[in-house]
Amino acid sequence: MGAQVGPSTSVVPRSTAAEDSASVYRHGAVTGLIGAAIVALWFLFLDFSRGQLLYTPTVLGTILFRGGQGLAAPGVLAPSLTMTLMFTLVHGAVFIVIGIAAARLLDMFEHRPNLLLAVVLLFVILGLGFLAFAMSFAAYGVEVMSWFDILFGNLLAAAAMAAHLWRARPHHEAVTRLA
Repeated sequence: MGAQVGPSTSVVPRSTAAEDSASVYRHGAVTGLIGAAIVALWFLFLDFSRGQLLYTPTVLGTILFRGGQGLAAPGVLAPSLTMTLMFTLVHGAVFIVIGIAAARLLDMFEHRPNLLLAVVLLFVILGLGFLAFAMSFAAYGVEVMSWFDILFGNLLAAAAMAAHLWRARPHHEAVTRLA
């Protein structure tokens, strides 16, 4: 009997590019949801400590969906579960996009280590962008949150998101070299 010459027909599990890409997107979406939850919990804590439960998402939702209509004076707006839920959906969606972008950049970083700066810059730019966005609410005459509250909430979210992304990639030699 002779040995068979030609391609092997053994079944070897292999990962496809589509599966890898879907994994990056799933991981990014989870990362974004973690960041959104951290920020939401931070502002829930602040609202609770000020005795105005759901005030921040109600005001932000009113500004976003109603153009600020009904924001006569600070503290007058009654909490709205509807506005809170609508704002929370938008907030979660934005963070999912941010998480996917961060996961995608990190995936690209695995193949090109010089892109680490791009990941860091993404977090810095997004943090500054949200700070500018939140400070623009002063035009409505409502101080929804202080710059320190915004900065601290975003730092908490960025740290949690970075830790989640970092833990998922401990096998990568370029990442472990930086540690």
